Amino acid sequence: MNEIKGIYAATISILNEDLSLNIKKTISHAENIIKNGCHGVVFFGSTGQAQLISVSEKINLLNAISINQYKDNFIIGTGLNSLIETINLMKVAISLNFKKFLIMPPAYYKYTDREVINFYSKIVEQVPDSEIILYNFEKLSGYKFSINCVVELVKKFPKQIIGVKDSSYNLFENLKIDNFSVFPGSETKLLKGLKLGCDGIITATCNITSSLSRKVYDDFVQNKEQTVNEKLCKVRGIFDEYNLISAIHSYMSEFDKSCENVLPPLKTLNSNENKKLLEDLKKINFNYKNLKVV
Repeated sequence: MNEIKGIYAATISILNEDLSLNIKKTISHAENIIKNGCHGVVFFGSTGQAQLISVSEKINLLNAISINQYKDNFIIGTGLNSLIETINLMKVAISLNFKKFLIMPPAYYKYTDREVINFYSKIVEQVPDSEIILYNFEKLSGYKFSINCVVELVKKFPKQIIGVKDSSYNLFENLKIDNFSVFPGSETKLLKGLKLGCDGIITATCNITSSLSRKVYDDFVQNKEQTVNEKLCKVRGIFDEYNLISAIHSYMSEFDKSCENVLPPLKTLNSNENKKLLEDLKKINFNYKNLKVV
């Protein structure tokens, strides 16, 4: 097991007019943000509309990226409430030589640490070759990982439970486990997290901040002066004023109209919101189209 480090985007899923998954454009976008600074991407996280995209479309994309030049830079989100469907999708991915997964506990139902440990235990028992990043996001799942729960899972499955994406922000400051990757879910936590021993970030807005985020990461690793962290945090702060998926798709539709397509009940920003978003980004001199690879 190799510890994962760096800047990872929870990449968006680009849809056709009929709301089917546009596999070619989704992959092309993932390639572009890797070229623009990300160490890798996560397909089918919450930003990728994972709960709303069909299993068959996910499998079609897995087949397509299995021969991609950046294959080793990809992490697969499952985005499924069903334990059985999660296991089945993971087995397909494993057959295509993908081993790294981002998995959130099921939404809707109420449960405790004990049930979460059982959930991941069932997965590992069925897919022992997997390497799993836990997804801690109480806002979406209704459950928030405790430090004790994570420690117990790692102790039970040291080869399979390899990291956590912390979007609830109750873990990254205090969770210390050897050979275990910790990723806050926001650019605003990147530099602080690195100083505390975290390994990078996995975030939605790295779809557009890949270059800035990579610059902050590299400057920290190389012990250089930080010159863009303030701007990076301002960009994230502007997007945090809205639903992230709506704001990211609205902003990116300025460069590719197909990004306007999202699956209901999701929606893009209304015209007033979109105008304010663009104006606020312009005020801090941020333009995704003009970013260069750092």
